[in-house]
Amino acid sequence: MKCPYCGYKEDKVVDSRSTTKGSAIRRRRECLKCGRRFTTYEYIEENWLMVIKKDGRREPFDRQKILSGVIKACEKRPISLEKIEDLVSSIEHAIQRTTDKEISSQRIGELVMEKLKLLDDVAYVRFASVYRQFKDVNQFMEELKTILKKNKKSK
Repeated sequence: MKCPYCGYKEDKVVDSRSTTKGSAIRRRRECLKCGRRFTTYEYIEENWLMVIKKDGRREPFDRQKILSGVIKACEKRPISLEKIEDLVSSIEHAIQRTTDKEISSQRIGELVMEKLKLLDDVAYVRFASVYRQFKDVNQFMEELKTILKKNKKSK
């Protein structure tokens, strides 16, 4: 594993544990050159699932694409990386539980929005605005009104 700080290729594992759902192993590592610590996650790579894009192309499922989108949506929000990892893992598990070999990118986007809506309203709106490609402020306001109505009902 290459150190993200100095690029040195040798480290030692300081701590290793399973994630909350058992789908990954979280490892704390320490660089043998600079001594800085960093975290890595180890997942089972399963290339059995193909994603059907909006234009009809098919490509292998890539967990990192979901993770990067969720991280962008949660930027500057009080959401820990562990919660983000758990959210992405739950989406990945939901996708893997289907018996289909293919899933549409639209379905993946809907799953992400469902989970983000439960986690953080602001992150949800950020993701939805990019995913749904709001054309104007009115579409954006409609989504906000829906969230505000939901929040009033829950209080």
